[in-house]
Amino acid sequence: MMDHVFFLGLTGEDIVVFAAGMAALVVTLAAWRALLPAESYAGRLRALQDRRTRLKHELMAGQRRSRRVATTSMLRRLLTRLNALKGDSSAKAQQQLTAAGFRGKDAIVLFLFLKMCLPMVFGLLAVLAIYVLKVLALPDMMKPIAAVGSVLLGWLAPDIFLKNMAERRKLALTRALPEGLDLLTICVEAGLGLDAALTRVAKELQNLSAELSYELQLTAIELTFLPDRQAALENLSTRNDVAGIRGLVNTFRQTEKFGTPLAQSLKVLAAEYRSERMMKAEEKGARLPAVMTVPLMVFILPTLFIVILGPSIINIMDAMK
Repeated sequence: MMDHVFFLGLTGEDIVVFAAGMAALVVTLAAWRALLPAESYAGRLRALQDRRTRLKHELMAGQRRSRRVATTSMLRRLLTRLNALKGDSSAKAQQQLTAAGFRGKDAIVLFLFLKMCLPMVFGLLAVLAIYVLKVLALPDMMKPIAAVGSVLLGWLAPDIFLKNMAERRKLALTRALPEGLDLLTICVEAGLGLDAALTRVAKELQNLSAELSYELQLTAIELTFLPDRQAALENLSTRNDVAGIRGLVNTFRQTEKFGTPLAQSLKVLAAEYRSERMMKAEEKGARLPAVMTVPLMVFILPTLFIVILGPSIINIMDAMK
């Protein structure tokens, strides 16, 4: 009996080794296939559909962005021809927009356009409602006054809205500032520099106060890139008309100029702001009795008198019959 079998130049041992290798390869591929997540045809089709939808949304968003840019450019050219973007009123409006948190380059364009259009829109609606549709039944003498008042309301509405937004943002910054100072103190005591401490605190405050987080992050970026660090601190004070922010900026300036310990200054500043907030709360509490006097007299006392004196009055009326 022959020890070796020849087949196409291969011996029996070669065939056995080749078969064992193929078996090992098949087992490896089967195990690898088993470990892969199952991906059906429906899943691949759904993924393809999601990708098409995402691309469609991105295309539509790009088209909307292009139309918005074209519209804003047209409005800017119109306002430039009318010289509405120059002068003290435009600078004041830009400052109000900055204080309210509208920092886009096109914010002033949209604001001035609304300030020009809303009086005409409100006046037209008032004329339609009073003279054409006659929805509002007013005396003849009051009709022109109502129309002029609508025009005036349209002129003042953007300023009122902007002022309310600025006050709301100012209140949010004031409330979040003590917590921000505590976090900043911890970061400074841990050995971080002012830039790194501002960046870390801004990251931690994203969920607590987006307004303060944005301001601190922007200040940290300006401290890094601007050649004059005092200019970056001045920008923080200019953007926000908040007494607490101005005090914080003054503390940073003194630290940068005289080399005083920043952590100790921040501790004193945070304690001062908390004390001030507590004093305001106590002041509101002290005013509460005077504020509650009118509701007490109008709503509570009459009801109390009815409950107490009502049965007696009914008994007296029954006795007099």
